[in-house]
Amino acid sequence: MGRPSRLGDEDRSDYGRALDEVIASPEIRLLLERSGVPGGRLRVRGLAAVERTTSAADAEYRRYAALRRRARGGRQDAGVSPLSGPGDQERTGAGVLAVLGVLTPVLAAVAAATFLLLGYGLRFAEALPALAGTLVGVGWFSLVVAAVTALVSVVALYRTAAKQSADGAASVPDRSPAVEDAREAWLAALRDRGIRPFLLQELAEAAATASGPGEGSSSRFSSPAFAGPDFSGPDFSGPGFEGSGFRGSGRPAPDGSEPSR
Repeated sequence: MGRPSRLGDEDRSDYGRALDEVIASPEIRLLLERSGVPGGRLRVRGLAAVERTTSAADAEYRRYAALRRRARGGRQDAGVSPLSGPGDQERTGAGVLAVLGVLTPVLAAVAAATFLLLGYGLRFAEALPALAGTLVGVGWFSLVVAAVTALVSVVALYRTAAKQSADGAASVPDRSPAVEDAREAWLAALRDRGIRPFLLQELAEAAATASGPGEGSSSRFSSPAFAGPDFSGPDFSGPGFEGSGFRGSGRPAPDGSEPSR
């Protein structure tokens, strides 16, 4: 079959939901309580083993991905126009209008500031009053032109962005019944053949690890040196030991007399 397919970004959320469903099942919850393993740690292990668990349902995923790609490609070809072509190459006016929409407010604002500064400067200097009045009038007219063109440009940009987002939303195909059935088949195989066996194995290993130290600790207290049948306590019958009422053999004298020195 080859290497298993890697999940796409849009399928990882489905994998996470399938993993949560298996962890929330009564079987896994009971084993979690018995083993004492936190559910969050088990989920992290399941997310880390995504390549291992998804390989068990690789055939179903390949079929689901192929049907989805086929449906999405057909819908996009029907609904989205090509990026280049004779019709688009002839629409050069749209680019010119866009450039003018950006440059006109800027140039008009610069011209307005220049004319107003010159006009009011001459008016304050009381020189050339006719020219000063003309410059002030042209400056205010340029300022109005800058404001109007800026407003038109903002509205045009907003409409363009709204149209593009609407086209992008329309280009995303709805899931057809065949694609949805393939997706459900993949998720079922993923849960039954991939995620659930992996979690059961993890919980079994955790239970075995938890029970291992207990058995070792009980065996540590049954050393043959201290539990053998020949152990009868410490030996106080050495030749150098002489206590009151005891001989060298460790028994009291038969006449009750003190032992000889």
